[in-house]
Amino acid sequence: MTRTKKTGMKARGAQVAVLGALGLASVALAAAPAFAKGSVEITAPHTAKVGRTIAVKAHGGDDSAGYLHQLCLEENGFGEGWHQETCSAAVKGEARVTADGTSARRGDLRFRAVLYGLTSKHDRKPVRLHTSDVVTVRVR
Repeated sequence: MTRTKKTGMKARGAQVAVLGALGLASVALAAAPAFAKGSVEITAPHTAKVGRTIAVKAHGGDDSAGYLHQLCLEENGFGEGWHQETCSAAVKGEARVTADGTSARRGDLRFRAVLYGLTSKHDRKPVRLHTSDVVTVRVR
């Protein structure tokens, strides 16, 4: 009889320990911040000829509430720093932008797309939400 009593006490103690661990885990998960999901994709040709049109396209979005989205294409080439080529209009949901340009000389041009969050169409301090991978166009 004492044997059964001890087993029952051990089982009850294990249940209390499991319930305590589950409670602690649920509090820890509730306190963790939630991150918004979003992405930016960019496409460009791998190679281009001097003087020919280079078309670079990008699209991206984010599920962060309260923001308008503006997508900008940036270029880095021939020893210059990153600079904006063009930007889309500020829209709700997914933003798209296309840039067509030519290169007057040979070399590598690098492009990336940057998604900004704006509180209004005339927001002077946009928030950088996401940046795409860099794509390289080799001009021959």
